[in-house]
Amino acid sequence: MDALLSSTTFPLKRTLYSPSSDQPPQFIRTKISTIRPKKSSQCMQKRVFGHNLALRISANAQSAPSAEASTSSSIPSEMKGWSYGEYGGVDVLKFESNVAVPQLKEDQVLIKVVAAALNPVDFKRRLGKFQATDSPLPTVPGYDVAGVVVKVGSQVKDLKEGDEVYGDINEKALDGPRQFGSLAEYTAVEEKLLALKPKNLDFVQAAGLPLAIETAYEGLERAGFSAGKSILVLGGAGGVGSLVIQLAKHVFGASKIAATASTPKLDFIKSLGVDLAIDYTKENFEDLPEKFDVVYDSVGQCDRAVKAVKEGGSVVVLTGAVTPPGFRFVVTSDGEMLKKLNPFLESGKVKPLVDPKGPFPFDKVKEAFSYLETGRATGKVVIYPIP
Repeated sequence: MDALLSSTTFPLKRTLYSPSSDQPPQFIRTKISTIRPKKSSQCMQKRVFGHNLALRISANAQSAPSAEASTSSSIPSEMKGWSYGEYGGVDVLKFESNVAVPQLKEDQVLIKVVAAALNPVDFKRRLGKFQATDSPLPTVPGYDVAGVVVKVGSQVKDLKEGDEVYGDINEKALDGPRQFGSLAEYTAVEEKLLALKPKNLDFVQAAGLPLAIETAYEGLERAGFSAGKSILVLGGAGGVGSLVIQLAKHVFGASKIAATASTPKLDFIKSLGVDLAIDYTKENFEDLPEKFDVVYDSVGQCDRAVKAVKEGGSVVVLTGAVTPPGFRFVVTSDGEMLKKLNPFLESGKVKPLVDPKGPFPFDKVKEAFSYLETGRATGKVVIYPIP
């Protein structure tokens, strides 16, 4: 089965997200209403995600004791969010105004979401590709998040209210991902999955990083990549591929980086640090006389990739059939990894890539999903602002 976290690179004009100087986006911390709606005993059965369910979405929300170390009466009990109660195409997505705000576990923080990003795993999950290991429906989708901490659990050690954070909120992407995702006003996340937002990045840029940069980094680590080794990246202009190039160069110390891209994107991948830019529309990378210590395949060409790797080398596979010595993995979300990479982001050595069609506003989530599912996105598809 195709890896659910992968994306495909297609010829498309690239644009690095850069707010224009005359109309900069305003990343202003949202002021939350201090009015808590009154409830009668007859109103405790909530309508959740457009389904008449006599329960909240979290399985333990009603029975679990409160784990909150700090509270604020300004946090409402309901929020706006996108959800689906059945698997299917984009039409199953529904905008709801009365989604129950998730309650905290002891090791979690509540985030006021400012921006969120979409990944291929989001729409493949919605299509039911891994429903055997999915959490129960209904679901608020979304893995990547950037926002502000507004409440902390009793066992949270480092984060505090007011911290600007980012992360991939699902530790195991395919194994019971949470029902409360990032496409809502609030989401509850374990502290260990988060890091402080890099100071030089806005929320849009930060939201597009977590899952992609963690996938890029973990794949390089699993391949045993290290200083002095060479690498070939298939799909160098994509969300993951563009970060593999940058991490290989600035974090791991690659001796040589080659990457494939379409003709219009060759200059772009060179700007990321590529030494040998290969136009896949004109030449076959496996026919090159030079072989590489690692081939990182983000586009599903493992049968060809294994012909470009040195004997004893590794081929990282994100999608498509796997041919030895290729291997596939599913990323594990890790806030410590983000903390380790923050200095490279804050120095500007590693840069986020946001698709030029974005960011998509919160009321255009269906359009954002449809665009992502065409496979033509360059970099990350980001949703901003979230009310």
